[in-house]
Amino acid sequence: MATKIRLQRHGRKSYAYYPIVVADSRAPRDGRFIERIGSYNPNTNPATISLDFDRALYWVEVGAIPTDTVRSILSKEGVMLMKHLRGGVKKGAFTEEEAQKRFDAWKADRTKVADAAKAKKDAAAAEDAKKRFEAEAEKNRLKGEAVAKKKAEKLAAEEAAAKEALEAETAATEAEETAAE
Repeated sequence: MATKIRLQRHGRKSYAYYPIVVADSRAPRDGRFIERIGSYNPNTNPATISLDFDRALYWVEVGAIPTDTVRSILSKEGVMLMKHLRGGVKKGAFTEEEAQKRFDAWKADRTKVADAAKAKKDAAAAEDAKKRFEAEAEKNRLKGEAVAKKKAEKLAAEEAAAKEALEAETAATEAEETAAE
């Protein structure tokens, strides 16, 4: 029986997630499978991958053939590297401890690179938020100045109207006084 490690499509239209399964190559894509070894969700940023490392390694070592996408996922998770290292141990090129040490070094390097990328992304997001905040503050300042100018003009117009009304009133009272005399 030829076994494949492949993705099954689940989810709704335009929002799929994929269980990673080991299945007979003749079985339908979303049909019968032997074992589920993980899942892949490309909808998150970054894509979420959960994988049973030991079972994936077992199936790769016994000859299950991963599809191209699953091979990429297994490589990112280190399953293919561990298979390669175990092959070197079987050939006698190095010991099991050396293989584990190399794998741990690779994993630490991968973690360091991922953390640096995340830090860079977070810094870019913080910088973008700062720029947007400054732009909003400038926009609010300009709007505040425009409102203050408009209020000042309105107040000046009211004062001028009040002054005119006062002058008209005083002129009217003076006219009454002169007419009364």
